[in-house]
Amino acid sequence: MKTHKLINFGSNYLKESGILSNRLDSEVLLSHIMGISRESLLVDEKNIKENNIRKFKSLILRRSKHEPIAYITKNKEFRSVNFFVNKNSLIPRPETELLIDPLRKIFKNRKLFFLDAGTGTGCITFAILNEIKHSKGVGIDISNHTLSNAKINLQKFKNRVKLLRKSIDNIQNIKFDLVISNPPYVIKREINRLSGDIKKFEPRIALDGGNDGLDVIKKIIYKSKYILRLNGILALEIGNGQYLSVRNILKKNNFRVEQIIKDYKNNVRCIISTLLKKN
Repeated sequence: MKTHKLINFGSNYLKESGILSNRLDSEVLLSHIMGISRESLLVDEKNIKENNIRKFKSLILRRSKHEPIAYITKNKEFRSVNFFVNKNSLIPRPETELLIDPLRKIFKNRKLFFLDAGTGTGCITFAILNEIKHSKGVGIDISNHTLSNAKINLQKFKNRVKLLRKSIDNIQNIKFDLVISNPPYVIKREINRLSGDIKKFEPRIALDGGNDGLDVIKKIIYKSKYILRLNGILALEIGNGQYLSVRNILKKNNFRVEQIIKDYKNNVRCIISTLLKKN
């Protein structure tokens, strides 16, 4: 079967299953199986071998059940780097990339020692180590399976990062220049309203922020008072409509908001704040 015919088959199958990105997904899955870029696939018409046709149809079937493309291909790009990802880790999002540029400016000419709370795939830690020259860090997560993914992704920087199975509650006797986190912030009752790709496949523990969506955010802010140096930076990703509540929690805990970053839909997505006095 020719390339375009197989892509059309996959696209139509996914369309019937209600997948809006059916054409793109069909192209991505076939390029994944062929081991070539999507661009190469589209410009160079090929005869697809029977075994690859079978593989393609099996992946199309998985996608038709709303399994995320990233879990099918075990790959997701974050700041132009490809990361290994599977169902044990939240899939990196473009919005999370917004955390990195302000930190590059702040720590451009400084040594940086940071904590990534809830490291997941390790994509935030990787971006900091990769883009801020004099940086070292600690990545923590409460899941061994998740840390296994982070370890794969952070192999390049193994001498500059430690990965620990810990909750932020258990970080003691250490001071950081930066605490950064993309914590769970979805309100518990709203998880079932998320798209099937997310609620059926992504780890609930990485989504569930409790009854108000702020359980883990509160914990991180409170603990950061004790593990940040004076004038240390706390960088958080937050959910839609949470800014005012989070700003008030920060203020009560001796933090001053320095910068807010809006996402591509004009929602406040990230907050950069400074610890004003020690506890």
